[in-house]
Amino acid sequence: MTEHNTLAGLNAPLAKAIEFIWNEAALLDNKDYAAWSQLWSEDGVYVIPIDPDTRDFASSLNYVYDDARMRALRIERLSAGHSPSAVDAARTLRTVSRFNLVECSGDVVEVTSAQLLFAYKRGVHTPMAAELTHRIRFSNGAAKLEQKVVRLINSTDSLSALGFLL
Repeated sequence: MTEHNTLAGLNAPLAKAIEFIWNEAALLDNKDYAAWSQLWSEDGVYVIPIDPDTRDFASSLNYVYDDARMRALRIERLSAGHSPSAVDAARTLRTVSRFNLVECSGDVVEVTSAQLLFAYKRGVHTPMAAELTHRIRFSNGAAKLEQKVVRLINSTDSLSALGFLL
């Protein structure tokens, strides 16, 4: 990668985290769920809470609370073609920006960011906005997601069109 394409000037852990998050967004937009699955640590948790203020995800009602087993089942459902929502899955385009370093301790980096996602299916555009929190462990040259929290700005409303990964 050339100098003009890097995040030169940012501290190294934040720059690495931003590149990781942008890569994750691209994998999801390309529906490369197998590669997305490889981004996760074995004990990583993917959460989309309903309560916008909760910190106790295990004791709260969530749209998604996936450990490794549940992520694998979700990926299988999205990839196998047996579900009507998977056969005619929405096309998505994500923009992730406004990165804030929350924690940088040892090999763990936690970053919040803003995500705008547009989904297109059957002539309908669906916009979704969310605050993301990525907790990433960088170890032995590899980065693994320990936790991803997607706080939708309209999480307390009745939501539809969640037939794709956020």
